[in-house]
Amino acid sequence: MSHEENGISVKDTNRISPSSSSNDDIETGRFGPLAHVNTAESRYAAFGGEAQPGLWRVPKDRKIANPAPLGLCGFALTTFILGCIQMDVRGVTQPNILVGPALAYGGFVQLCAGMWEMAIGNTFGATVLSSYGGFWISLAITFIPGGFNIMGALEEADGGSPFMFYNSFALYLMGWFIFTTIIMFLTLKSTVAFFSLFFFVDLAILMIALGYFYPTGALPNANLLKAGGLFALLGAFLAWYNAFAGIADSSNSFFLPPVVHFPWSEKRRSARMREE
Repeated sequence: MSHEENGISVKDTNRISPSSSSNDDIETGRFGPLAHVNTAESRYAAFGGEAQPGLWRVPKDRKIANPAPLGLCGFALTTFILGCIQMDVRGVTQPNILVGPALAYGGFVQLCAGMWEMAIGNTFGATVLSSYGGFWISLAITFIPGGFNIMGALEEADGGSPFMFYNSFALYLMGWFIFTTIIMFLTLKSTVAFFSLFFFVDLAILMIALGYFYPTGALPNANLLKAGGLFALLGAFLAWYNAFAGIADSSNSFFLPPVVHFPWSEKRRSARMREE
């Protein structure tokens, strides 16, 4: 993948790094779109590997590494487990195994990544990673066996029926569906992989919420839950893909993942203007 394809012009790299050897490395694609390049004087196209949905600049004196891949990996693993449970993979139907990763990796670690995004001035990344970190922690609290007794208290309040819990949990998920929809709209000018991540997560949350809103008999709707599980798995793999894009460069990978921008994005519009 060429340096120009990732939103960095040769003119900018000449200004930032005047040595010919550095320019040769960049122009021949040995580095990823951001690796080893001082981008303080350039504006870059949207990039899921940095959790940036629009034109942006890397802070000149950034002292910490890119926290987005860490947060994306935490989200990916926990979403992967959730998707497998919803699809009854290997006969696993109970969410107990989700509690640990949701508290530790998808929850606490992703929340920390969101705070580090805040420290480097990335409002989008800070809001998204911190919010989903809180989502996973709150989801784990709901399903801790014998812990906060949320399920038991709601069933007791409904005379032993599970439907009050179903409706309560569905309302909880609908709130996250609204949040994810808002975030998804903010990625419409970014890359296809970054937008698709939130699109599939949005569908997953909606399907699972509807599964609890419209149970079949005394159980949540199995077909809707499985549909939600499938979309969750797709979202998990896309989160891993964006995380990989944010880490990979020539020092650790034999290939760089393609970064595909929407036709209406600033990156593609600028490319068309140069061609004209």
